[in-house]
Amino acid sequence: MSTPPSEEPSVRRIDRILAFMSLGIVVLSIACFLSVIIATAVGNQDFSGGVWPVVYLVQMIGPVIAFLLLVALLIMSFARKGRSSSRD
Repeated sequence: MSTPPSEEPSVRRIDRILAFMSLGIVVLSIACFLSVIIATAVGNQDFSGGVWPVVYLVQMIGPVIAFLLLVALLIMSFARKGRSSSRD
């Protein structure tokens, strides 16, 4: 006799939100990084005013926040799968 296939727990809305937030922050961080590289190559040396401090801040803390969101997503996913396997 074959064993019935185990059902995977469905993906919750919060999992999708965390995944897309992490991806969006990484994309935004890469865009900020590229804008700083392009502005430096063009010769813009005044990064102390305007939008540049925010660009630098996003560039520096964006990957860290995205990583923490992914860790939270992994922990939630492992906990959900552990609960569903313990019920069987």
